[in-house]
Amino acid sequence: MTRAHLTGPRSGTDWISLFDDEGRPVRRDRDAAALTRWVIDYLIEPHEELGRGGPVCPFVKQSVVHGTFWAGFVPGVALTVDQMSPVIADALHTYLELPDGNHDSSPHTLVTVFPSLGDGHTVEVVHAAFKSRFVEKGLMLGQFYPGCRQSGLWNKDFHALDAPLPMLVVRKMMSTDYPFLVGRREWLFSYFSHFAPVLPVRLRWAMAERMQLDADSAKAIADLRMHGIDEQAR
Repeated sequence: MTRAHLTGPRSGTDWISLFDDEGRPVRRDRDAAALTRWVIDYLIEPHEELGRGGPVCPFVKQSVVHGTFWAGFVPGVALTVDQMSPVIADALHTYLELPDGNHDSSPHTLVTVFPSLGDGHTVEVVHAAFKSRFVEKGLMLGQFYPGCRQSGLWNKDFHALDAPLPMLVVRKMMSTDYPFLVGRREWLFSYFSHFAPVLPVRLRWAMAERMQLDADSAKAIADLRMHGIDEQAR
């Protein structure tokens, strides 16, 4: 593992620091160019339908600025869940091995792209299978693909995860991620443990038990937002 190049121990997947000098040749690749355009022209820019000011994803903008946006491209037209799983297991391992990868000050974003997959369903299945592992470590795993209908925090009709390529994205958990974690008690416990670790363990579990919502209620992301428009994610 070098600063500009990471390799997963199970799958052999390579992740490149896309926005520093080492990543410049990679950006000439068709799929890498499509990802780069989407990040630069959309993800780190404001959007009139977002429902708040600032870039669509402030965290990713910091990753681009600091040269800590990592991208790996996994070939294969009909990849199965079993084939994708070692790659995402490597993504978790690799993120935690990054300098400050498990620390609050880290702006690392690690993106695993499956450019030829052509099917968001498989991305959703892998996301569902692995989300708990990431949340347990204080991380978030996001599913992006063409046509993703996940609603936004500020505008339920804004679909920020609708991306030009199928991908799974790792970043650290933020204080504003509460709405994405209410569907399971263990996710809420991890959230409280990450942001309120001084609270007794039993209290954190009790809070998680009381605040967990059923699956249908947990889908109302915008309605579950607790932070105000002037409150910054931490």
